[in-house]
Amino acid sequence: MKLIYYPQQSDWLSILARPTFDNSQLLETVKVVLNDVRLRGDEVVKEYELKFDKVRLESLQVTEDEIAATEKIVSEDLKAAIILAKNNIKKFHSTQKHDLPKIETMPGVTCWQKAVAIDKVGLYIPGGTAPLFSTVLMLAIPAQIAGCKEIILCSPPNKEGNIHPAVLFAAKVAGVNKIFKIGGVQAIGAMAYGTETVPKVYKIFGPGNQYVTAAKQLVSLKDVAIDMPAGPSEVEVLADETANPAFVAADMLSQAEHGVDSQAILITTSETLAEQVIAEVNKQVEKLPRVDLAKQALAHSKIIVVKDLQEVIAITNEYAPEHLIISTKNYREIAEQIANAGSIFLGHLTPESAGDYASGTNHTLPTNGYAKAYSGVNLDSFVKKITFQEITEEGLRNIGGAIEIMAENEELMAHKNAVTLRLGKLREKKIKK
Repeated sequence: MKLIYYPQQSDWLSILARPTFDNSQLLETVKVVLNDVRLRGDEVVKEYELKFDKVRLESLQVTEDEIAATEKIVSEDLKAAIILAKNNIKKFHSTQKHDLPKIETMPGVTCWQKAVAIDKVGLYIPGGTAPLFSTVLMLAIPAQIAGCKEIILCSPPNKEGNIHPAVLFAAKVAGVNKIFKIGGVQAIGAMAYGTETVPKVYKIFGPGNQYVTAAKQLVSLKDVAIDMPAGPSEVEVLADETANPAFVAADMLSQAEHGVDSQAILITTSETLAEQVIAEVNKQVEKLPRVDLAKQALAHSKIIVVKDLQEVIAITNEYAPEHLIISTKNYREIAEQIANAGSIFLGHLTPESAGDYASGTNHTLPTNGYAKAYSGVNLDSFVKKITFQEITEEGLRNIGGAIEIMAENEELMAHKNAVTLRLGKLREKKIKK
């Protein structure tokens, strides 16, 4: 982990750079797999499952019996925790459903919006180094609240051909319709194009490794929508001298243990805190089961000491972190000045892991600086909004002239004529009376 003291603003961009990897060969591999899935469907999906996940599958879909069996496999403590998290996530996301009023923009001209759920959505849940059953809740629950008719889920099986039981249990309680034992690029292709057994969806959600991320971006060019551009997970802790160094270290390590390409950053005004956090990180990391992964992530993580809180705020808005923990005495005041962050965690007692699991907010968030322009997943991610307008005779007389003038000046005479003909009919009607 690098310790950087009082950097010049001209150096911020280079200091804040995320880890980068050469993905030129990766893209070619992804294109080949996607094209194979598009052309050959289930058959080639099974071939890629054997090649990449090392499992020979007779059937891709998880059966009802396999889902029901999770009731006995998953511990009562974990089931209770999942239900608690589900209820909080449902409560928070349900508040995002609002009535959209009709507005009369001028007499006789009424406009309104209607929120309509996306019919078919696909959720990708990574297997890899950790079973992310929490992500099932984060994606399926708002999809269900929105009213999506078909919610399908793909997740890689283990070498015995099974998906982790906690993932299946979470899918069951969150309202997923169909679950498939498919991982990686082939899962993205199956949902984007459809196969004999996997329905084609209209939008794909969920995190993944570099291959999955590349696949999502490629299919989004013309085949299907995706939730957002996403990359490796990241956290920034913004702290002053009141922060607890053990808490800060734990928060940084909770991000570092995600994977080798994750990044954890501490930006602080306290040299003493910086040194204490390094000592705590070195002590705590050795006790983690995923110590090797965490250490690799820490190699490109940083602690940056700056002169005052205004500089902390400025550098934070430049970095635009996926997760931001504000561990200062005046955290609410600082939070009001943050414009770029995916999700913000306030105060010394609010760890980032609360949002990852059970507070109720969504943990599917923009990474790699995309928080400057993107929101995290929310209820609106699962709906599209259709606009309506209705014009009466009075309304057409009020607005028609402006439309004619604007259309004529854009040299779109058919546009003008569509109004002119109607106004003519209204004049005839008036004369007849």
